[in-house]
Amino acid sequence: MSEKKKTSAEEPLVLKPEEFIEKVVRPYNTGIADLEMPAELHLARSLIPPGTAALRDFSYISPEIPRFNSQNCTGCMECVTQCPDTAILAKVVPMSVLEQELGKVGDASEREHLRQQFAVTTKYYRSMEKRGEEPGFFGIFIDPTKCKGCAECVAECGERNALSMITKDHGNILRYRSDFTFFKKLPQTPEKYIYEKSLADMMLADRSLLYVGGAGSCMGCGEATSLRMLLTATGFVHGPNSIAIVAATGCNTVFAATYPYNSYKVPWTNSLFENAPTVAMGIRARWDMMGWKDKMVWAIGGDGAMLDIGFQALSRMLMSGMNVKALILDTQVYSNTGGQASTGSYLGQDSKMAAFGGAVPGKQERRKEMGLIAMMHPNIFVAQTTPAHVNHFYKSVIAANEFPGPALVNCYAACMPEHGIGDSMASHQARLAVDSRAFPLFTYDPRKGAGLRERLDLSGNPARDKDWYVNPKTEEVIDFVYWARTEGRFARHFGKDGKPSPTLLASREERLQNWRLLQELAGMRSGDSKGPVK
Repeated sequence: MSEKKKTSAEEPLVLKPEEFIEKVVRPYNTGIADLEMPAELHLARSLIPPGTAALRDFSYISPEIPRFNSQNCTGCMECVTQCPDTAILAKVVPMSVLEQELGKVGDASEREHLRQQFAVTTKYYRSMEKRGEEPGFFGIFIDPTKCKGCAECVAECGERNALSMITKDHGNILRYRSDFTFFKKLPQTPEKYIYEKSLADMMLADRSLLYVGGAGSCMGCGEATSLRMLLTATGFVHGPNSIAIVAATGCNTVFAATYPYNSYKVPWTNSLFENAPTVAMGIRARWDMMGWKDKMVWAIGGDGAMLDIGFQALSRMLMSGMNVKALILDTQVYSNTGGQASTGSYLGQDSKMAAFGGAVPGKQERRKEMGLIAMMHPNIFVAQTTPAHVNHFYKSVIAANEFPGPALVNCYAACMPEHGIGDSMASHQARLAVDSRAFPLFTYDPRKGAGLRERLDLSGNPARDKDWYVNPKTEEVIDFVYWARTEGRFARHFGKDGKPSPTLLASREERLQNWRLLQELAGMRSGDSKGPVK
């Protein structure tokens, strides 16, 4: 019997990160992997080092790229927050430090160009100056290798006009790459410029940037923004080594880890479609045995994975009492399989397995309200939020992490192709979903009291004491029909005259009853669903 061949020291089972980049990522980047690269162990074992997607180049994706006009910038951080691809980042640089860094640039015109990338804002410059502290310049830089040209940042900037889209060419790509190299060499934003009350400022800290971009997500993807913000809130408060992710099969696992590109800088694993919460419970148990009780474990999945086939696993996790958190990326459809209906889909929604036709006008089941179901589990923190409502989202994640037990965050995630919306519209449509009662915001915290009305908070919704929100500028009623008119998934419910179908009106009534139920549970309405709000 021949002796088994031993693995030599020159043939390591796992490559070091720098070796992985050279031997694996480089062949993929240059397009020769399929032809020249031998079979290798990382692929066989489904291992990808953290953050390798930072080396992925999307410069060729879009014909346009954002341009920054520092004179109009207020430092609101909305563009940085909402970018799904970590393609637009910011820093606050003390005045003396910026002058020192610019002094290292030999060419005068280059120095002046780089100086124009920094804004004098009230928030970081004038307010610090008034307090007798060194003012800070606020700089925004676009990474052309990560930007897909969705224009979400421009849409969020809006009338401030600090960002606009320009035609991309070889010249400005080289210009942007040079600018971003300068940005990366700058020191971290000092803590004194990061305002605790302004939660969007968390992305100024390097410890918060745990999602490097380079993911294969669609342009403007609402799921990617949600994931970035989850990691930002956790990394900023608890540190970059405080979280692990267990992801259910879905868009998020496909776009964030298309071999050999990993967008995460945190440990994560992809479980089967239905059992991410179960795997998360196993990791939690093992970590507790190791004394790692302060580290967070988040189970992540879409509404299909969590509301449908994986519902029992999620419910079991919520009942376990274990310190495991769950994030549902609620797209109201199985995006990863081409737009199938899920139990999170709305009544009347046009999608696969519930297509609009002559006999059946879209999905006929009511939407399953995961937030309400989760509230009925004992001693669970629950939040329903959207990445467009920045403070509400961040506060929800921070509270979920602090809660001593299971927590669930149900997050609205816009899906461009399945919702039938533009690439730049994720935040706009999420806000409209809230305004129209399609997706109300709430938090449910058992620590706030013994009864539902003490625990349930509807803050963040407009006109909380009314059935519908009325736009004060246009005097339009923002109801479910108003919102549905703006999305392609409901387009066939409107006739040539623009009138909504009976099914869509029934869906409007169903959403109103859901909103009234939330009002009642929060102690704002009597048991009569049609009665007045208290």
